[in-house]
Amino acid sequence: MLDFLTGIFTSSYYTGLWLNMFVLMSISAFGNVLSLKGGYYNLGGDGQIYLAGFVSAMCLVKFSFMPPALNIILSLLITLFVTGAFECMSAFFYCAKKVNVLLTTYLMSSALIPVIDYLSSVTYRTKEGNLLATEFIEENLRLKSILEPSPLNLSIILVPVLCALLYFVFKKTSWGKRVSIFGKSEEFAVYSGLSLRGNVYSTLFVDGAFHGLAGFVAVCGTYFSCYKGFATSMGWNALTCALLAGKNPLFVIPSGLFLSWLYTSASRFSLVNNFGFDMSGIIQGIVIFILAGNIALSKLNFKKILWRKK
Repeated sequence: MLDFLTGIFTSSYYTGLWLNMFVLMSISAFGNVLSLKGGYYNLGGDGQIYLAGFVSAMCLVKFSFMPPALNIILSLLITLFVTGAFECMSAFFYCAKKVNVLLTTYLMSSALIPVIDYLSSVTYRTKEGNLLATEFIEENLRLKSILEPSPLNLSIILVPVLCALLYFVFKKTSWGKRVSIFGKSEEFAVYSGLSLRGNVYSTLFVDGAFHGLAGFVAVCGTYFSCYKGFATSMGWNALTCALLAGKNPLFVIPSGLFLSWLYTSASRFSLVNNFGFDMSGIIQGIVIFILAGNIALSKLNFKKILWRKK
């Protein structure tokens, strides 16, 4: 038991792996916090991060003739736009046919994943080695490790910056306050004269951009390529983190540190003790089940209070 609790601190590799997972999880979780604040559940995080990884890997390779700084900026902007636009398709279905965002994000992600699998492992597969992946990006485009031999890199600086930025948006900007109003009561917001279409499109676009940033950072700092299935469970981990944080951006950091420690410790413990099953997946399922139960109970209690008042 003690080994499970403290094992990741026994080597720099596992400590860096823990913090690196925390970075990728937190960046995506900030997007989920935004969409949850607006009243929408994004279940397509895996596909969106995977799409971002593929687009960023292809752009960084194709624009290798450019200066590194220009290449990174241009590839990042393209990645953020593509993932944001992809999630806006859910906004279109919601505004046009009132199809639940929870359903469309999940279905589109599920449909996109096998397409990216084929593109990365067949159509644009690297000719070097036997990896099912796209070509590797140049050395001068990679984020250097700050805790070798782990993949932890300077992208960890993004987490407190994005946390403060999102907190400022919710507290000080009219757009952030409108998102919160829609999340509390969409009918009230619409009858108050606020634009439903503008809120859905803007919220989901920014949410998709956050997931796109996570995919871009994963390629530049961790994988240096888009290999088949690299984003598996990343979106679900981010959604779990956002739910555990209670839709509060300030709580994303402690929630991300806790969950990444839990998953990294479970994976390490399974590897060291030769477990033949995915222990981290079981723990993830338990955490999601508990969070879903708490949400259901809170809604049930709220309905009871309303019924008593009536």
